[in-house]
Amino acid sequence: MVDTPTTLVERLLNQRVTLVLKDTRQMAGTLLGVDEHLNLVLDDADETTTEVSRHLGRVVLRGSNVVTLHAAQASLPKSK
Repeated sequence: MVDTPTTLVERLLNQRVTLVLKDTRQMAGTLLGVDEHLNLVLDDADETTTEVSRHLGRVVLRGSNVVTLHAAQASLPKSK
């Protein structure tokens, strides 16, 4: 069975992830949720730009703004 992008991202729930956004900002936080459009909910999120870093807390990110998603852990849990 082939995993969908949503299924792959769901395996990262409750893990620390780092995202790069279209406008080159980086966001890091604990992934709390994802939907079919790959909109993401991060908790304890930090935003980093070339000028400043700041703590944002809980954020919702539109999936179309995410360029890359990196998981802190090297391996994904096995799909069921």
